Amino acid sequence: MDIVTTFFNVDVLWRSMPQLLQGLWRTILLGGLSIILGLVGGLALALVRLYAPRPLRWLSIAYIDVFRALPVLVWLVIVYYAFPFIGIRLSPFASACLALTTVSAAYTAEIYRAGIEAIPRGQFEAAQSIGLNAFDVMRDVILPQAVRIVIPPLTNNSINVMKDTALASVVALPDLLKQATQAQALAANPTPLIGAALLYLVLLLPLVRLVARFETRYSSREAR
Repeated sequence: MDIVTTFFNVDVLWRSMPQLLQGLWRTILLGGLSIILGLVGGLALALVRLYAPRPLRWLSIAYIDVFRALPVLVWLVIVYYAFPFIGIRLSPFASACLALTTVSAAYTAEIYRAGIEAIPRGQFEAAQSIGLNAFDVMRDVILPQAVRIVIPPLTNNSINVMKDTALASVVALPDLLKQATQAQALAANPTPLIGAALLYLVLLLPLVRLVARFETRYSSREAR
């Protein structure tokens, strides 16, 4: 068999495409939900780390450090296989979503923190001088500026989360990678894996270009 028949078999790819598209939908759903929850959780963690009482700050720092150091795959295996021993049973989708969200939130928290700390102190003082309370200062003055700064790294982190969804195949979630490996086994041909790789590229390349565009735009603003 030549390389085209082995890795780029059009007939095998066509027969496996419905299965791959089902897996792609689950990958998008898992990645999108994990990204959204990670963004919300990361913002809450960042605010706790910066402004909460000291014991809560210590807890948030410990959480961020632990989950940034913990490999996603190891944490996913613990959530799915170890949690049932303490009475917590989660579906493969819920386990993968929990693992991705908790790790993503830790990275996102550090991104938000860096963005908030990049805002000049005078912005806080000016907002307080016109009578805004702490909540309004953060919501109306600080966060809108900080978000513009952190959009490139947040988008980059979202790409990493979407790529990490492939780890969900370890817990038998029929995502894109799992469907591709099953199609490969049925066809006795690796072409479905090539098809999965192409679908990942179609999904993630626009996000990669979006990051580059954000970085270029931000750099041009900084240069003015």
